[in-house]
Amino acid sequence: MGGMSESVPVRCPACGRAHLFAVPSYPCACGAPVAPPLDPRALPAAVTHRSWDEEWVTVHCAACDRPSAWPHPELGCPCGTMLRLPVADVRDAPRDIPPRPVRPAFRPVTIRTARDAVTAAALYLRWLGHRDVRRADRRPPSGIGLAARGVLAQVDPTVRPADARDVECLWLTAMTESAACVYFSLAGYGDEARARADALGVPLFVLDLTGTPQAVNEPAEAFAA
Repeated sequence: MGGMSESVPVRCPACGRAHLFAVPSYPCACGAPVAPPLDPRALPAAVTHRSWDEEWVTVHCAACDRPSAWPHPELGCPCGTMLRLPVADVRDAPRDIPPRPVRPAFRPVTIRTARDAVTAAALYLRWLGHRDVRRADRRPPSGIGLAARGVLAQVDPTVRPADARDVECLWLTAMTESAACVYFSLAGYGDEARARADALGVPLFVLDLTGTPQAVNEPAEAFAA
């Protein structure tokens, strides 16, 4: 569960220098700020090697409970040591989730063309509450990009299943813009793409021909909740 940023004292285990670390916050797709919750009982660890799985931490938004993958908090000491700050395990912590208003049923549009697929994804995002959906300023390597406040979406209307590179490119683009991301595909996803999306917390949806997006992983279920 994340919240507003805070500053915490951090002491380098290598040289003993004291630092004041400002915990970074990131915008959730719902617009609320999310910050990785630090564990005050644990000590920072020196980073001696890099591992993809250790670079990211899943944080739940305190406002909507949406899980997203964010960079693990780190601090560079002048002595040359890179410190990785311990993050609290809050998977089982109770969350104060505000009640959601009842939404009307989603009204899809039948998909016959690539334009219909983009329209269906845009309608779905608006139905979820993203009112300012528009074409993204930056065109993705494949498919068509959509953007709304705090979220980037990629719509792939081709007959080729999305691969891991497609997912990673979308996620990296969203990171550079401090936004959440979501992927819509007409042909589905390869096994590696699903595994990478699960690791990064990228919501994956499949568009059926009725124009109704179907969640295919847990981040997508949380995004649509």
